[in-house]
This record gives sequence, C-alpha cells and structure tokens, in this order.
Amino acid sequence: ATLDPATLDPILTIEKKYENHNGGNILFGPVGNLYLGMGDGGSGGDPDNNAQNPNSLLGKFLRIKVGATGAYTIPTDNPFAAGGGAPEIFAMGVRNPWRWSFDRGTGKLWAGDVGQQAYEEVDIIERGGNYGWRIREGAHCTPPATTCQTAGFTDPVVDYGRDVGTTITGGYVYRGAITSLV
Repeated sequence: ATLDPATLDPILTIEKKYENHNGGNILFGPVGNLYLGMGDGGSGGDPDNNAQNPNSLLGKFLRIKVGATGAYTIPTDNPFAAGGGAPEIFAMGVRNPWRWSFDRGTGKLWAGDVGQQAYEEVDIIERGGNYGWRIREGAHCTPPATTCQTAGFTDPVVDYGRDVGTTITGGYVYRGAITSLV
C-alpha cells in the first residue's frame, strides 16, 4: 500500500510555540470517540500555563467524534461542551502524556504523564479531571515550591521520584500471569 499525501484531510490543528511536549497517542475509545493526549506545548515549567488554561487545547486529553468527511463534533458530555472552555477538552492539567491506553477489562483510560524535574506519574484519566500540572508534579508541589494549592486536582494512581526511575512513557494494563521476566 502506498500513502498519498494529497489525500491528507486534517481534522484538528493545534498551534504551539515550542518544539517539545507534543503529546503522543491518538486512539479511538471504547464507544468510538477519538481521544488525543496533548502535551503542554513545551519549554520548561509550561510558561504559557496551557495545562491549566481551559481555553487552550495543550496540556489536555481531548475527545471528539470524527465524521466521515474529516469534520468532527463534540460529545455532549465533554466538560466544556456547553461553554466555559474549549469544547474538545475531556481532561486537563497534564504535562506530556506520551503513551496511554484503555484498559480492555474496564474501559478506563490509563496514562503515564512524563514529569519535569522530580516525579513521574500514572493516572486514570476521567472526564473533567484536572491532574494539576504546572502547579503539581505527581501529587507534589512543582519544585522548588514546597506549598501549593491542591483542591480540585485528581491525584495520580501512583507517582515516583527520579531516585526510583526515570521518564515514564505509559503502557498497558496487563491482567495475565507473569511466567518470566527474561
């Protein structure tokens, strides 16, 4: 099979100033909506505060219904479908959700969100959730801050420091037996 670039039919274009934190996966969810994990747009510390800005598509999980012609509509239960922010937003406050997947057993969306300086995190992404980036990294105040607002943020399932491991890039929920690690 040959891909013909002339047949490209963009459904969504997101502008950003920096080259990093582009996001990662694009997957259809359990009922056919298209989910996009978008990074915060790059640079250190999210200088434009994209992840906490409900009008920016950066630093978010987006959810749309793709039409047959490349146009899309908004699922009516998206958090900002009726206003107050960008209607494509499903969840916000993520830094760089590079890889993520839907649990085949439960349908839940599990994501590894890459940390900046000190903590990596694993989240269950839920409609309307705010995962705290740039105020928090994992469940901790973003360094060097030692105190920060935490009300309204969804805690990660787990987070770990850089003394335990480095960049988390996501993965899959595995429900089978482990017979060998080699």
